[in-house]
Amino acid sequence: MENIKPVDYIIELELDLKRFRFKGTTKIILEIESPAEEVTLNILDLAVWSVKWLKDAETTLDCMFIHDPGQEKLIVRPPEPLSGARTLLINYEGEINNKMAGLYRSFYTFENERRPVAITQFEESDARRVFPCMDHPAKKAAFTISLVVDKDLKTISNMPVQSEERLGGGKKRVRFHRTPNMSTYLVFIGVGDFDMIQDREETPVRVFTPPGLIQYAGLGLDFGRKSLDFCESYFQSPYPLPKMDLIAVADFAFGAMENWGAVTFRENLLLDYPNVTSNAMRERICEIIAHEIVHQWFGNLVTPADWKYLWLNESFATYVAYGVVDHYHPEWRAYDQFIAGGFTEAMNRDAMHDTTAIEIAGGEHVVINSSTAPIIYSKGGAVLRQIEGYLGRDRFQRGLRRYLESFAYQCASSRDLWETFESATEKPIMHIMESWVSQPGFPVVEVRRDGNRLILSQNRFTYLPNDFEQTWPIPLTMTLFMENGEQKTVSALFDSSCSEFPIDSHVAAYKLNHEQTGFYRVQYRDDTNFERLSEFIRSKTISPVDRWGLENDMFALAVSGRISVAAYLSFIDHYSDEDAYLPLTGIAGHLFDIYRRASDAGKSGIAEKGRRLFDPVLRRIGYEPLETDPHSVSLLRDRLIYLSVVFGSDTASRFAWDQFEAMAGGRPVHRDIQKSVLQSGAYLGKAAAFDRLAQEFRASQSEQARMNILIAMGCVQEPELVERVQAFALEEVPDRNKFVPVSALCSNPAAVPYMWPYFKNQLNRLEKMHPMHFERVVESVVSVSVNDVDDVKEFMMKYQEKNPKMKDVTTLALEKLEINRRFKLD
Repeated sequence: MENIKPVDYIIELELDLKRFRFKGTTKIILEIESPAEEVTLNILDLAVWSVKWLKDAETTLDCMFIHDPGQEKLIVRPPEPLSGARTLLINYEGEINNKMAGLYRSFYTFENERRPVAITQFEESDARRVFPCMDHPAKKAAFTISLVVDKDLKTISNMPVQSEERLGGGKKRVRFHRTPNMSTYLVFIGVGDFDMIQDREETPVRVFTPPGLIQYAGLGLDFGRKSLDFCESYFQSPYPLPKMDLIAVADFAFGAMENWGAVTFRENLLLDYPNVTSNAMRERICEIIAHEIVHQWFGNLVTPADWKYLWLNESFATYVAYGVVDHYHPEWRAYDQFIAGGFTEAMNRDAMHDTTAIEIAGGEHVVINSSTAPIIYSKGGAVLRQIEGYLGRDRFQRGLRRYLESFAYQCASSRDLWETFESATEKPIMHIMESWVSQPGFPVVEVRRDGNRLILSQNRFTYLPNDFEQTWPIPLTMTLFMENGEQKTVSALFDSSCSEFPIDSHVAAYKLNHEQTGFYRVQYRDDTNFERLSEFIRSKTISPVDRWGLENDMFALAVSGRISVAAYLSFIDHYSDEDAYLPLTGIAGHLFDIYRRASDAGKSGIAEKGRRLFDPVLRRIGYEPLETDPHSVSLLRDRLIYLSVVFGSDTASRFAWDQFEAMAGGRPVHRDIQKSVLQSGAYLGKAAAFDRLAQEFRASQSEQARMNILIAMGCVQEPELVERVQAFALEEVPDRNKFVPVSALCSNPAAVPYMWPYFKNQLNRLEKMHPMHFERVVESVVSVSVNDVDDVKEFMMKYQEKNPKMKDVTTLALEKLEINRRFKLD
C-alpha cells in the first residue's frame, strides 16, 4: 500500500456514556499514485456497517469489504480501480471499553457519585479501535473531528473548538479545527465533566481535571508553560498548535501520553496535593510534564518513519526533559535523578544476555513494555548524554535544531538524524551513533597501568557469563591526578578491542568515565591506582557523581561474579563519612539488594553495616524535615528512614512508629516522609496497622496518597498479612494500580516465598490486568522466586509457548531469576 496515502480524515463520533457505545462516520480522503483495486485499512473491535466510495459530488457507490480480525484489517474493494484523489465513507459502531486502550471509560467520584468520562489512548496502534485508518506513524494526515455528545458534557481534542451546534434530544455537536499533518497515534478525544484553568498567554496552556481537583493543578499549569517556553527557545522552533492541554485522567495505564496539543497524565503525575505530594514527587511531576512537552517536537512535529525508530521520540524526550527541569530548578540537580534512576535502570536491563538494541528490529509493531522501555527511553537518553559530552553542548543543540528544521511535519529515520547532526556539527558521529544505537549491550573497559601508558581492553558486560565478541567506539573521558595535586581531564575515542593510552610520568592516579558521561562500566586491574581512588573517595577529592560511579561499577562487578560480594562490602567502608545524596542512595539500594537475597544468617551482617553507614547520616540531617532543607536532603531522608527500619535501627524505628501513630490519629506528618513512615508502619505493625492502611486507602481522595499506601502494604511481615495484601490487590484496588502492591511484595523478603504460589493460583485474575501491568507482575514474581526455580522455569516455558506475546518478558524474568540464584553473599 505504499502508493496509497491518507490526506485527510473527517471523523464524527456519537458517544453514549450510559451504554458505553459509540457510532462513527469516517471520511478518508486518499491520494492514490497508481490504480488500486483494493484499499487496506486497520480496524479493531469495530462493527462496520457500510463502506462507500464518493465518486463525485453526485455519485456514491457501495464498496465490497472484508474484515480480517486476525490481521486487524479492513480490505475495501471498490467497484472499479481507484487512482488520484479519492474519498471513502465508512459507517461503523464500537464500544467505549474498559481496557485503557482505544476509546475507553474512566471513572471518578464527585459528591459521593461515581461518574464516567470517555478518554482515548492510541499509542502504539489503538486508533484503529475508534476509526478505520492507516494506523502507522508514517501515514501522516490532517484530522477534522466532530463529537455528538450530551449537551452538558465537555469535550477536548487536539485542536480548539471551531463550532458548537445544539441538536435535538439533549445532544450537541462539537466540531474542532483541522489539525496539521500528524500520525494516528497522536489523535486525542476526551468527553466528560472536567474542570479547567488556563493561563493568559497568546497560546494558552490549559489544565483539565475531574471535578473538585482543579485546585491541585497550579504546579502543572506553571511548569507546563515553562516547559513550552523552554522548548521554543532551545529548539528555536515555535510550538505549532494554538493551545496546549494537560489532562488528568483517573484511570490510565501509562504515566502520560504526548497526544499533540492534548497530553494525558495519571492524576498523581500532574496534580500537586498539599501536604501529600513530596518534594521528590513535585520534581517527578515537572520531569514528566517536560518529557511530554518535548514530545510536541520530538515525536509529534517530527515523527519516526517506522516504529523501530521510536527511540527518536523517547530518548530525546527523556534526556532533554531533565535539561528543562535543571534550567528552572538547578538546586534540584535533576541530572542526579537521571543517573540514579533511568541511567542505572538502563544499565541493569542492558546487562542481560537477552537485551535489545535502542533501534529495535521490526517495525510493524514495537511494543513498549518492561523489556524494551528501559532501552528505548533511558539507554537512549544516556547515549545522547554521551554524545553531547563528545560534541559539546553548543554543537549538540545545533544538531537538534537542524534536525527539527529539516523534518518538520515529516517522518525521519535514525540515519536522517545522524546525517543531519554530522552536517550541522561538522563532527564524524555517524559511526559512533550507529554502533551504539544498532547493537545491543554495552562494554566494560578494563584498565591497568604499565609505566607511562594505560593498557585498555573492552568487552561486552553481562551479569551472566558470555562469549560475545563486540566492540563499541567509546568516547572515553579520563581524569588524571598529578603528583603536584593538579587534575587534568583528557578524552580519546577508544574503538578497538585493545589499545594503549600514553600518560605523563607524573600522573599519580587516573579515573575513567569522568562525571559518568559514558555508558560503560570500568574495572581497574591496577591495585595501586585503585587504592588511590579509594583515598579520593574518603577525602572527597572526586565529585559525588564520580564517587557514585565507582561504587555503582563495583556492585555490578559483584553481581556479575567478576569480584566477590565480600570485596564490594569491604569497598563501601570507604564511604563511612559520605554526605552526598547520589553515592548514599546508590549504596542504600545495593545494600538492600544484598540483604533481601541473603540467608537469615547473612542478613544480620548486612543490617549491621547498614546501621553503621546510615544512622550517622540520619542524625546529621535530622529525622524531622525542615522547609529549609536542600532538595537532596529531602529525598535522602525519605529513602533512608525505611531502610534503616529494615536494618534494625532502634532510633529510626521509634521515630517512624511514632509518626505512623500520629498519622493514624489524624495528626499531620510532613509530606516528605509520608511514604517511608507508611512503609515503616506496615513493616513494624501487625494486623491493626494493615487495617489502618486499608481504611485510609478507601477514604483517600488523593491518588498520590493511595499510591503511597499501596507501596507500603507491600512491606508487611507476617504471612497472613501478605495473604491479605494479595487479596486486597485483586479485590479492592482499581485496575490501573493492581500491579503496585504485587510488585512491592516482590521486593519484600518476608513476602517472596508466597508470591510464586499466589501467581499460579491467581493467574486467571492477574491476566485480566492491562498487558503492560501484567508483564510487570510476571517480571517481579518470576525473577525473585529462587526457592522454586525448577517449577518456575518449567511453568513459564509452557506458558510462553501458549502465549507467544509473553516471550520478551518471560525471557527477561527467567534471566533475572538465574542472576538472583547465582548472586550470593559468600
